[in-house]
Order: sequence, then C-alpha cells, then structure tokens
Amino acid sequence: MWIASPPSFSAASVSASWLAGFTVCLTLIVSIGAQNLFVLRQAVQGRHVRACIAWCVISDALLVAVGVAGMAQLLGQSPTLAWCLTLGGAVFLFAYGCFAWHRAFCAPQAALAATGRTERSALGVVGALAVITLLNPHVYLDTVVLIGSIGARQDGGLKWVFVVGAACASLLWFLVLAFAGRRLQHVFANPRAWRVLDTLTGATMFALAWWVARSLQGD
Repeated sequence: MWIASPPSFSAASVSASWLAGFTVCLTLIVSIGAQNLFVLRQAVQGRHVRACIAWCVISDALLVAVGVAGMAQLLGQSPTLAWCLTLGGAVFLFAYGCFAWHRAFCAPQAALAATGRTERSALGVVGALAVITLLNPHVYLDTVVLIGSIGARQDGGLKWVFVVGAACASLLWFLVLAFAGRRLQHVFANPRAWRVLDTLTGATMFALAWWVARSLQGD
C-alpha cells in the first residue's frame, strides 16, 4: 500500500515564507493605534509591560493564524457579521477618544499625574488591553483579513511558518515600543506631557472612528 509522504520544503522556501510573514506584519502594525498607544502608556509608567507585550504578540499570532485558517474568507462571505464588527468598533473607538480627551482637558493638573500612574493589577491591565485589541476593527482588518489572506496563499505547512514570521515581527515592534516608552519616562514626569499624549490619543481615535463609520455608509 502506497502512503504519500509529507511534502518537504527547502530552506529557501521556509525562509521566504518566514520573511513574508515578518515583513507584511511589521509593515501593517507600525502605526499609531489604540493598542500601540496603550502599550506605550504602560511602558512610560513602567507597569506590567511584559504582560502587555506577551498579550499583544500572542493575540497577533492567533488572529493571523485564524485568518490563515479561513476566517478571512468567512468574513468576506458574511457581510452582516463584518458590518456588526465594524459598527461596534466605531462606537468603541469614539468612546475611547472621549475618555482620552476627558483626561486631557477636564482632569486637574495634579490629578492628571495621578491618573497617568494609576496602580492596576497585571490582570486588570491585560484585560483592558484585550478589550482595546478585540473591539478594534483595525485589528481584524490587519491581522485576520489582510495578513491572514496573504498567509493563506502559502503552500501547506509554510502557512504556519508565515504565522511564526508575523509573530516575530509583532514581538520586535512591541519590544521597540516598550524601549521607547522607558526612554520617555523623564519626559512624562511633567503632567503636561500626559495632556499631549491623551490629546494625540483622542484625536487618533476620533479619526479612526470617522474612517470606520465612512466604511459603513458604503455598505
């Protein structure tokens, strides 16, 4: 009885798939977004940074893997599901921007420094980061749909090599972000710096919410 042997891949094809996942993921995640700003804020505070990095890398890898496994095609075939996710994401982004601008413009100067350094458990921080990650439609657009669709074109087991490459890019980016946050700690000793960061965060979230809402009008 003849049994088909598993396909073998050359070192060149494995390297090419890993590099494709690394390059595509790094290109898409290097941007100012809710997740990145949250991690930067935690790095500036020096609180639970490793837990934040671990969550971001693991969630990115899992979402890319889900996209590679076929979720990207499912979302393309279910416009109602995609519409609901998009609507929820737009509402969340707008609310997040409101909270950021409340801290920037309404919090007293002394209280601002305190709110910038509020003590929370690692579980509380990762829980907040999980909400920010999973309710942001850009996360699904980037990881599941775009990166996942590209990874799904890889041959056989090379799909998972692609996922590993994407995870490595995510790890590199968030390590860089954490390092940058630590270097900026002396800057954020001044409460005005927190106002600037929260103002930037709010403006970014409002812009993203507007962009997402526009996509709903086209459906």
